[in-house]
Amino acid sequence: MTTPANPQRPRRAAHFSTPAQGQQSPRPSSDEAARRAAGAQAAPRAAVRPASSGSALTTNRMSAAATRATRRAGSHNVRREQTKRRGGAGLVVGGILAVVIVALAVVFVVIPSLNQGSSDTQQIETGQVVTVTVADGAGAKDVAQALFDAKAIANKSEFLTQVSRMNAESSIQSGTYSITVGGDLSSLIELLTTGPNAGGISLTIPEGYTLARIAQAVQETLGISSDEFLAQAKASNYVADYPFLEGAGNDSLEGFLFPKTYSFNEGATADGVIKTMLTQFQTELASVDLSYAEGRGLSVAQIVNLASIVEKESTPSTQAAVAAVFWNRLENMGDPNYGLLQSDATTAYSVGHDPTAAEVHDESDPYSTYVNKGLPPTPICCPGIDAIKAVCAPDSEYLDNGYYYFYFYNDADGNVQYVFSQTYEEHQRAIADAQG
Repeated sequence: MTTPANPQRPRRAAHFSTPAQGQQSPRPSSDEAARRAAGAQAAPRAAVRPASSGSALTTNRMSAAATRATRRAGSHNVRREQTKRRGGAGLVVGGILAVVIVALAVVFVVIPSLNQGSSDTQQIETGQVVTVTVADGAGAKDVAQALFDAKAIANKSEFLTQVSRMNAESSIQSGTYSITVGGDLSSLIELLTTGPNAGGISLTIPEGYTLARIAQAVQETLGISSDEFLAQAKASNYVADYPFLEGAGNDSLEGFLFPKTYSFNEGATADGVIKTMLTQFQTELASVDLSYAEGRGLSVAQIVNLASIVEKESTPSTQAAVAAVFWNRLENMGDPNYGLLQSDATTAYSVGHDPTAAEVHDESDPYSTYVNKGLPPTPICCPGIDAIKAVCAPDSEYLDNGYYYFYFYNDADGNVQYVFSQTYEEHQRAIADAQG
């Protein structure tokens, strides 16, 4: 295959060579006990008083009756007092139980609830100005996280609820925003749907740019020397903060500087620019399901490597199919390709131009995928997110039905057309038909 004139798209044709190898009642008080004892002694003295006359007898009888009445009254009073005290004790116990229940509710309900929301809420400094970049294709949750990380909002859930009320998710625009912290959420969302408001210098990196071409664009736009940029662009300088760089070939950041439009202030440094691009890559990668590729043994660095070839060898509508072809070739160690990707684009990256037949078969070139099995030493460009997704979700029809070849050419209107084949003979006929 050949390298596209446009750094993102194929130029003319892609070729594959021929096959290779509980509680108690309260006790009465001491005063009460004394009164009860006194009453018990007074009654017998009245009862044994001599009956010297009728009046005296009547008096004695009355006194005895009075004594009995007093006893009964005293007994009732004691019972009422005991009941009253029991009631008071019950109120005390009930109060204690209520306090305990409230305390348990705080411990087991309120506090956990507060803790559960703690990761969603934070303190913010009203009036502070922060800069937030919304990535291309970012959903509302991604935007909420970016705003939260920049301390532009205090609560992610409140932001998302307001976005939903305003039906604004699909209207949020990517770019860099200057945000004054503490304003109402409606105004913030209106800003995000209006578009970027941050000043600065705009730097656009298209899909398919190589590291060298990015360095050139940085020099032309930001005035940072391309040599300085390339000298700083080493994976070892950033792998501690960006673990996905583990295993990057040749200590190179080729493939990892995410293509998009950025805004930088005057005085930007090579290190600052590189970190911004790597952070963007990290954000974009979080949206991709890597399970298919990782399940087949590829690291993130290798996924990016394969995606870079797909980026160079496909159009937006054919990326998943092209990825399927290269997956078939990558995993097949027998006929027809014997583990060879046979991509002209890998050699083009090495030699810097459309390669000749001799150059794609040059055994001394580690980027020749006609003579070296598997992936090249590094990615051959910085792929867009769609190419990475294609590698992680290749077209099942082309994958399962054993497509090993594709051919692309420009039709009479200048549009790129693709023909996919299962066998080498079909591939040759597709070439002949396109050229005839």
